[in-house]
Parts: sequence; C-alpha cells; structure tokens
Amino acid sequence: MPIETWLIFTLIIMIIGSIVAIELKNLLSAIIAIGIVGLGTSICFLFLQAPDLAIVQFLFEIFAIIILVRAFIKTEYHHMDRKSGRVAISIITVIILAGVLVLSLDMFEALPEFGEPTMETAKYYVENAHAARETHSANLVTSIILDYRAYDTLGEITVLFTAILGALTIIRIKSGSGKEEEDAE
Repeated sequence: MPIETWLIFTLIIMIIGSIVAIELKNLLSAIIAIGIVGLGTSICFLFLQAPDLAIVQFLFEIFAIIILVRAFIKTEYHHMDRKSGRVAISIITVIILAGVLVLSLDMFEALPEFGEPTMETAKYYVENAHAARETHSANLVTSIILDYRAYDTLGEITVLFTAILGALTIIRIKSGSGKEEEDAE
C-alpha cells in the first residue's frame, strides 16, 4: 500500500478524533481523544521519514496527556454543560475539518516516493554517512543524529527537558496549594 494511503487514513482518524474531542461531554474522555490526534501526528512523522520528530511528538503527547489527566482528575468539572447553539458550531467544525481533508489530498500526491531523499542535504547524508569514511559510526542513523545533526538533537532534548521541568513545577505548585488549603481547614 502506498504511503499516501496510510497518511490519508491517519488524517481521517485524526479528524474523527478531533470531532470526538469537541463533542464529548466528559472532559477526561476528550483529553484522551486529543491524545489520539497527537499520536496520529507522530505516526504521520514516521510515514514522512522524520523519526526524530515522531519520537519528540510521541513523548510530548504522553507528557501532555499525563499532565491534563492529572489536572482534571480531582476537579468536579468532568462534565461540560451544552448550550443551545452548539449544534451549529459542531456542523461548521465538521465542514471545516472535511475541507482540510479534501485540500490535503493533493499534498499527499505531491510527496516523493518512500525512501527517496527530498532534499540535497538528505542525499549527501545518505551517500556519505553510510560509507563510514566521514563519520566513523556504526550505522546511518547514528551518524546522522550524532555527527551531522548533533546541535539539532541537543536542542530537541533541551526543549523536552525544559517542558518536563515546567510541567513538574506546575504539578508541584498545584499540589502544594491544595495541601495548604487542607491544612487551613
């Protein structure tokens, strides 16, 4: 099966997940639906030959789901009240998301064949990194990530580490303020 078919299938699943997240009354279930959309993005990155982005997206999505579930698990607001104008907004949302799907079909056909480098830099990496004459590494992935794109990889790791620290700080502040309120009572 061509990659374009898998990308279209994944995009359809992501659109359905978005619609489900909008329509669910239970906020925790909506968070899980949003997580499915994020994991679909990670799968799309894998299909588009960007495993480093796929890993970062996957880890970010897992941490985001954990933080959102932690934030909403103890609240009394698990269910949202629906207003009367909600049906019109839902129909407009479905139309817009269907439009995005239709407009993106041409984009999928413009993608190069799977395994074909799309840029000159990628061709250079594949031709020279695998020969081990320039990088002296054991395999192609290691040579690209650690020799050619080391600063990029370091930047991605720094962003992930900072995001994790920020999330832990928010969770500790939130749990610390709850303890002070319980002690006051």
